[in-house]
Amino acid sequence: MSKVKFQFDKRTLTYRKVELSTKQRLLTVLGWLAGASVFAFLVIILFTTFFDSPKEKRLKREIAQLEIQYKLLGNRMNRVDQVLAELQEKDDDIYRVIFEAEPIPNSVREAGFGGVNRYKDLERLDNADIVIGTTKRLDELTKKLVVQSRSFDEVITLAKNKEEMLASIPAIQPVSNEKLTRVASGFNWRIHPIYKVRHFHTGIDFTAPRGTEIYATGDGVIEDVVSKGRGYGNHVIVDHGFGYQTLYAHMSRFKVRKGEKVKRGDVIGYVGSTGTSTAPHLHYEVIKNGEKINPMNFFFNDLSPEEYEKVIELSSQSNQSFD
Repeated sequence: MSKVKFQFDKRTLTYRKVELSTKQRLLTVLGWLAGASVFAFLVIILFTTFFDSPKEKRLKREIAQLEIQYKLLGNRMNRVDQVLAELQEKDDDIYRVIFEAEPIPNSVREAGFGGVNRYKDLERLDNADIVIGTTKRLDELTKKLVVQSRSFDEVITLAKNKEEMLASIPAIQPVSNEKLTRVASGFNWRIHPIYKVRHFHTGIDFTAPRGTEIYATGDGVIEDVVSKGRGYGNHVIVDHGFGYQTLYAHMSRFKVRKGEKVKRGDVIGYVGSTGTSTAPHLHYEVIKNGEKINPMNFFFNDLSPEEYEKVIELSSQSNQSFD
């Protein structure tokens, strides 16, 4: 029930009932509505500022759960990265060493992605940093796994060829091991026998009587048979594959021809003193990927540990070479 208002009339000294016009009533109602609207608006502003709606609460819970999931995913990727690093280390330092393969360069393992920005579409997300960071980590791990997978495929192929490789690698002495004193000059700086100056001797000299048999030190193909009056003189080069070659110099005569296949232990020629040589001997070299290396590292099939020590001692003595 609406309240009735009275107004004191000073002229008649009596109270009379206040009667509002329709316009006044309408304005009063509009005033109340306007006030209520302003009050409601302020209440809504305050409520939304300091309190979350059920939908916002649900979204915040979902965001918090996603952040936790991203963090857990990051931890799992860290563990995967550690395991992958161990596999890479074993691959480079064990597997590829065993099978005579070059390690994979870090520039290949750590290579990034070129071209346009792969993460441009993610930059407009609210949590772009965490999403982009996780995506980048995942892409990096994927690339590393691809590189490692291909490396293992190569190692498997090398393992299948291991038997052939072991038979091909130079692994015996090129002349008979009856007298170890026949190792005259090793892989080191020596005095040239003719020019009497220091020069680097790129092989090992085995002194032996003229006509002593010379053996192929590993399976391979005769790459070249050269008759020459200077330098190496009459010499043979054997291509063993897998990056290995051996050279046998100063021969008196040959027993093989170019293109012929040989097995380890086959006689390929005979000791002589042709070319730049001062006495009958065999000058023997091992070449890996075009670089001459110390043949002493490849006598493991012929020598006992004691014999190997003795040969090293003899070949390392400071002396004059025969060529």
